[in-house]
Amino acid sequence: MNKLIISYFFITILLVSNLFFIIKNATLQKEVLEIKRPIEIQEINEKVLNFTKFFIEKVLKAEKEVDFETRLKLENAVREIGDPEILAQWQKFIDSKTEIEAQQEVKNLLELLISKIKSD
Repeated sequence: MNKLIISYFFITILLVSNLFFIIKNATLQKEVLEIKRPIEIQEINEKVLNFTKFFIEKVLKAEKEVDFETRLKLENAVREIGDPEILAQWQKFIDSKTEIEAQQEVKNLLELLISKIKSD
């Protein structure tokens, strides 16, 4: 009987300690997510700003036609951002048939890029 009580006592202690660690683990995971979120936002903002700067420098300020290597770098940079909406707008820009259409899509792309920058 004495061994049975001791066994129940240890089992209860183990169950309580497991419950404590489960709750502590959940709390810590939530804290980690709260810490990671601003870092992720900063990384996305940095990618958007780097792409925007590169786009302005190599496309908008270009005095001649944009070469293949630069177009490839722009394509890779826009894909690296990882935002489907930005990628779709980029596709609209590069699929433009006329200069007027391209100008309108550039405006739309720049507006979208600026709207994606978060301050959270």
